[in-house]
This record gives sequence, C-alpha cells and structure tokens, in this order.
Amino acid sequence: MKKLTGAMIVIAIIAYASRPATAQKKNIDWPVYGGQLAGDHYSALSQINRANVSRLRVAWKFDTGEQGGMQTSPIIVGRVLYACTPSQKIIALDAATGTLLWKFDSGIAGTQPLRGVAYWSEGNDSRILAGVMNYLYALDAHTGKPIESFGENGRVDLRKDLGRDYTRQAVAMTSPGVVYKDLIIVGFRAPETPPAPPGDVRAYDVRTGKLRWSFHTIPHPGESGYDTWPAGAWDHMGAANNWAGMTIDAQRGIVYAPTGSAVFDFYGGDRVGDDLFANTLLALDAATGKRIWSFQGVHHDLWDRDFPSPPALLTVKRGGKSVDAIAQTSKQGWVFLFDRATGTPLFPIEEKKYPASDVPGEVTAPVQPLPLKPEPFARQLLTEDMLTNRTPEAHAWALQQFRTFRSEGQFVPLGVGRQTVVFPGFDGGAEWGGPAIDPATGVIYVNANDIAWTGGLVENKPTGPGTEIYQNRCSLCHGDNRAGSPPAFPSLIDIDKRLTTDQITNTIHHGKGRMPGFPTIQNAQLDALLAYLRTGKETAATPTNDKKEMPQARTSPSESDFSRPDSPQMKYRFTGYRKFYDPDGYPAVAPPWGTLNAIDLNTGEYLWKIPLGEYPELAAKGMAHTGTENYGGPIVTAGGLLFIGATIFDRKFRALDSRTGKLLWETELPFAGLATPATYMIAGKQYVVIAAGGGRDPKSPSGGMYVAFALP
Repeated sequence: MKKLTGAMIVIAIIAYASRPATAQKKNIDWPVYGGQLAGDHYSALSQINRANVSRLRVAWKFDTGEQGGMQTSPIIVGRVLYACTPSQKIIALDAATGTLLWKFDSGIAGTQPLRGVAYWSEGNDSRILAGVMNYLYALDAHTGKPIESFGENGRVDLRKDLGRDYTRQAVAMTSPGVVYKDLIIVGFRAPETPPAPPGDVRAYDVRTGKLRWSFHTIPHPGESGYDTWPAGAWDHMGAANNWAGMTIDAQRGIVYAPTGSAVFDFYGGDRVGDDLFANTLLALDAATGKRIWSFQGVHHDLWDRDFPSPPALLTVKRGGKSVDAIAQTSKQGWVFLFDRATGTPLFPIEEKKYPASDVPGEVTAPVQPLPLKPEPFARQLLTEDMLTNRTPEAHAWALQQFRTFRSEGQFVPLGVGRQTVVFPGFDGGAEWGGPAIDPATGVIYVNANDIAWTGGLVENKPTGPGTEIYQNRCSLCHGDNRAGSPPAFPSLIDIDKRLTTDQITNTIHHGKGRMPGFPTIQNAQLDALLAYLRTGKETAATPTNDKKEMPQARTSPSESDFSRPDSPQMKYRFTGYRKFYDPDGYPAVAPPWGTLNAIDLNTGEYLWKIPLGEYPELAAKGMAHTGTENYGGPIVTAGGLLFIGATIFDRKFRALDSRTGKLLWETELPFAGLATPATYMIAGKQYVVIAAGGGRDPKSPSGGMYVAFALP
C-alpha cells in the first residue's frame, strides 16, 4: 500500500472540506467511541439493509503487522479512520481504501487493551486524544504528531493529580475519554489489589492539558458519601474507578460515568460500609464535575461487579409521554433504566436481602438493588439440573464438582475453604463492549456471557517477602499454587523455562492484557518475588540487574521509596478466578454459553433471545448453536441490521435482522473480532469495519487487522 506524506494528507483534507455541500452530505461519520455521544451504537445509514446484506464483500483490509489482539472500535471523521494497534500505536487510515495515512509511536510498549480514541476540532485545529498506558496524548489529526503545547510536550501523565506520590501509582487508560466542549474527560484502569490509586474522574483542558476538575470517587472529608467508608479511606484506599468509558448528554451538559469496585475486590474488612461511589452510575455536571445524581448498583462489592460499559441514552414511552432515559447494563445480567435528568428509576428497583458473610472482619451489605424489569439476560442461579450433558463423563464430573460448591445465586459472600459459584461469571453477563439501542423503537440489544465461575478466600499466612508479595498481588489471578486458570489466567509454574528474567520483570512492571502493572515492586522485593515465582517457595533471591527506570516514568523513584513495604498484608486472599469448565475445556453448565438479547425498554419485555457463537469442533459433531463467551458489542442500523463479532472461538462476523434475530449474513474473520464494529459512509458508499485480533483462544493465533465490508 502506498503511504501518503503529511503534505498530501493536508491537501486531501482541505480538498474534502472545500467540496460542495451536496457532495459532503454523502459522507456520514462515526465520530465518537460508540457511534455518537449518546453511546447507542446506532447509525441512521440504510444503504446496507435486510434485502441486500447477503451481498456484502470485503472492501479493504489493513494489517497492523502486530500480534496480541485488539479491542478497538475505531472512529471515522470525514474520510479518515482513527484507531489503535495491539501495541498501542495510533493510526490514521483512508477509510475508503484502508491506506495508512500516518502512525504515531510513543516509544512506550503498550501492554494494556486500548479500545479507542477521541476527536476534537475547532476551526483548523483538529486533535486526536489518545491514551497510551498512563499517558493522555493530544495528536494533530492531520499529521499524527504530538501537540507540544498540550500538557508536557504533548501528553499528560495520568498518574499525577491524584493526591498521592505519582511515582508509586499504576494507571492505564484503556477506554477513550469523552469530549465536552473544550474538555476531555477521562477515567483509567487501576490494580485490583492494594496499593491502588483512587479512581478520580477528571477533566482536562483539551487545548492545554491543564486539569480543570476532579470528582473523588472515594470521597474526601466533607464530601457526600464520606461516611460510607471508614474514616480517612480517601487517603489510602484505591480504585472505584471508571475504566469502561463514559457517555455525554450534550444538551443537558451531563457526563455519565459508571465505576467499578474498590480494592480489594473480594474482601472488604478494611472498607466496611457501602463504599460510595464505587459500583456507581454517576451523573456529573460535565463543565464542573459536580454530582447531579448517582445510583449504586452494588453496595460494598465483594464480587468484582463493576459496571462494565458506558451507558446508552434513549427515549422511552411512559404513560403516553416521552421520557429521556439512560440504560446501564451490568455484569449481573440486568439492565437498569433511569430518567437521565433526575436518576428516577423507570422500572421498580427492589432492595433485596442477601446472606451475611461468615469471614472474620467482613461486614456485608444487608441488601442489594434488583430491578423488577426487565428480566435478567443471563441466568442467575446454578442448580444440578443445569449442568452439562455434553457427554455422560462430563456430566458426572460436573455433578461431583458442583456438590462441593456453594451455589445460592447472586450476592452470596465468598467463604474460606469452599468455592462459591458466581453465575453469571466474573466477566458477566454484560461486558465492556456495551449494548446497542435503536432510538426509533427503544429496543436495546445486549450480548452476554452465560457461564459459571467459582471463587473463594484463603487466610494469608506469608512465610517471607516473596510469599507476601505473591499473595497480595499475584494470587488474585494465578491462584494459591501459581497454576492459574488457563487460558484466561495462565499458569506461572515453570515460568522461568518459558520467559527470561527480563521478560518476567517487564510484565510485572507494565502488565500485559488484563493484568495491570505493578511498578512499585522493585529491588529486594522484585528479587524475592522472582525467586518465589521460580520455585513456589521462599528461597535465597538472586539479585536482578533490572534497576532501570520504567519507560513511562519521567522521574525514577528513590531507593528509600522501595525500602518500605510495598503494601499492607491483606488478611485474606482470593483463591483465583476459576471458570467452571469440564476436563475437555468446555463450560460445565448446559448451553447457552453466550446469548444475544433484544429487549423493548418501553415495556421491559423481550422481543427475542438467541445463542451467540459456537465451537466449530462441537458443531461438526452436531452440537451447534451453543453460544460462546463473547467480548465486544453490537451496532444497529436504520437498515434493520444488527452487526456483531465478539465470539471467541468461531471468528465469525454476523449480520442479523434486528426485528427477529434471524441470521442474514456471516463471514469468517482472519482473527476473532473481539471488538465493537463501526459503520460510516464515504462518497455515498456505506462501509462496516471491525478490528480482528483474537487473543483469547489459546488454540488460535492472535493478530491485529482491520477489515471493512461494503456492497459490490
């Protein structure tokens, strides 16, 4: 492919802008993550429709040449598509041909998911606001070069402005910020074990990078919600962060920011109380950050039940009147619906009683909010009659295991010494891809995982520094015995035979995939952890030579900074994320294992529900339409179509009839499309594009390719 120069790009953009208005109207953008500010994943385009979608063909492909998978939903402005590569390089493509226009390489090896970028323009000044690990960059949209007047040499370090020593903070911007007038409003991903930064929602001046406002999700003294935490929690507790992204009501000037759980995810003896504003849908004044209303979806979360995606705006009918509403999906498998101006629930919400914890020091919330409509889109209680019948052997194994578990539905506290069923699992229910909404009908489309996971607690009894750091930081995902829960959570046994010490150290400091970085583990602590990872026990540590400054750090922490303990020892640790899979690697519950749901939010009634995805090897044996785990959301169009990739194992990209869920077209992608697609029009031609990168199926390679489709 021919690479265009910066001058050629500028000429092309000027030529486009000077074309007659009638020609420009043939271009329809997808300028915001999620399509529009409403976050509804909707397009008014109808050139591709129910009647002709079967004729879709590949229009162009762009291969980033990288591996690792992608979760990016690109944006399209004018004729340019802006997106990311697996290693967090920012790219601009000609959206009609896939030709590379420019690529920005920060020099930082991005190891976290990056789901998109934001766009702002005024006059001739057009900017791409993009996260790369802990930095927010402002790039010239024409050339991809950093705008030096923004922040410090074109970037803002998001570890700063949090009220703590920034050199000891680990943050990563995984979802794009939202633009409101001259502000870029951002959240970030944080560690899920202490120490973790507070999850402040922050707004920066889009021109200068100066901090304009912060909302403290762990309230400071005198702020609303302070009394729902132990005194002084704001000074040392962490997370309650917006990692999933936000939605803007531009007319009302409201930004809606859903937040996740507080640290530590599964034991809250040190944060007794409801913990506002963790697990909360926040409605903030977009200009000032002042809270307008809020709704906490989980009180004192002990199950990692983050709100996982930006909410979506729509209008519904109530009593013959139109009500501007906001819909928020959840990992629990529920849709919450509110009046977006006031926060008044549009379907009743019951505060239901749940069991108390028997873990010493833990005080569970006595009630949790449960919407009475719509019915949940994922199953809520696992019973014996719901176990797999894939084979008699698989069923017998599942039954034997199940009888050792505690399975009593949602919000049952994890216990010590016994696994508790979490259903739907820790990845939902709904996930970060978010729903689609047809504004003409008020129908929400949401894909869901429908498999069981288990979890439990173990008392921490460290025998030395390596054990202590492992129990505090690593056991959450890799379990008590370093065995993990492959493929999502890999085993660390014999890790030194697969990776060099430098590679292990780099992953510890910077994270990888769903693992956050732990930059404060240095020197003697690092040596002790590396020794423990090699052997699974305390041994004499061999000092490493890795004392170098991390690439994202502008100032090296001092030696004395790391002579103090890395974090307080937690009383209990999580036994590890465990998917309830049978010995052959399939879910140990009966299908469907993943679904796609259409719900009329005017009435709360389902229009249709279908399995989403399948395992090709099972389908070949006659076990088709099982559904699979799925990540990345749908989009819906005025052409009556629902487009979705998302399925891990079959690599399919599908178009369905939005009225019925009937499959109208499908194609196999080079890698699984675990991202939300986008659609747009250039010169009168409609395109649909999706990022195909895979990365979650250990049997399949990962990559980084954008594939666009159009009618012949």
